[in-house]
Amino acid sequence: MQKTSHARFWKKILRSLIVFGAIALFLLLIYFVLVWTGLWESLNSVEKLRTLILDLGFWGRITFVFLQFLQVTFVPIPSTILTIGGAIIYGPLQGGLLSLSGILLGSTLAFLLGRKFGRKLVCFMVGEETCQKWVKFLSRAKYSFFIMMLLPVFPDDVLCLIAGLTDMSWAFFVITNLITRPIGIFTTSYLGSGELIPYHGWGLIVWAIILIVAIILMWLVTKYQENIENYILKMFKKKK
Repeated sequence: MQKTSHARFWKKILRSLIVFGAIALFLLLIYFVLVWTGLWESLNSVEKLRTLILDLGFWGRITFVFLQFLQVTFVPIPSTILTIGGAIIYGPLQGGLLSLSGILLGSTLAFLLGRKFGRKLVCFMVGEETCQKWVKFLSRAKYSFFIMMLLPVFPDDVLCLIAGLTDMSWAFFVITNLITRPIGIFTTSYLGSGELIPYHGWGLIVWAIILIVAIILMWLVTKYQENIENYILKMFKKKK
C-alpha cells in the first residue's frame, strides 16, 4: 500500500516536471523566434509593427492572429497596441476580426490549460497570490465573470486561465467570450484606427481629453479596485 502511494507520488511529480519543462521550452522557443524575426522589438510600437506585418504579405494576417493568440496565453504582449496596430494595418473591421480570432483561440486554450492541468500550472503562470485571489472570487460569484469580462478594470486573460479551475461550464465560458470580447475589441479597433477620431486637427483635442479621462479612470480603478470587486460580489450574491 505504501509502495503504491510512493509510486503515485513520484509519477505525479514526474508528470508535473514534464508539463512545466515542455511549457518552458515552448516559451523559450517563442522568445527566440520573436527576437530572430524582429517581432520582439516591434511589439511596443504600432508603426514598427505595421511595417513588419505589411512586409510579410499574405503571411502577415496569420502572424497577426498568432500574436494575438500568444498575448492571451504565453507572452505578455500589450493587447491594446496589437489591436490598434491591426486596425491601422487592415482597417477597423478586418483588423478587429483578426484580433477577435486570435483572442478567442487564446482564451479557449487558456481555459483548457486551467481545466486540464490544474492549479499548479496556473499558479506557475500567473503567481500564487493572483491565482488564489481570483479562484476565490470566481468560486463565490461565478456569473460575475460576464461583467468582469465587459469592464476594462479586470485582467481578462488571467481570468480566462483561472476560470478553468472553477466549476464554470464550457458553454457559459464560450458564450461569455463571444458576447464580451467583440465589444472591447471593436471599440478599440474603431477608436484606434483614426476613422472616428482623426489623429490631426480637432481630433488631437479629443484624444487629449480621452487620454486625461483614461488616466483619471485608471487611477480611480487602481485606488478603488477592491471596492469594485466587493460591489460586484455582493450584487451577484443577492441574485442567488
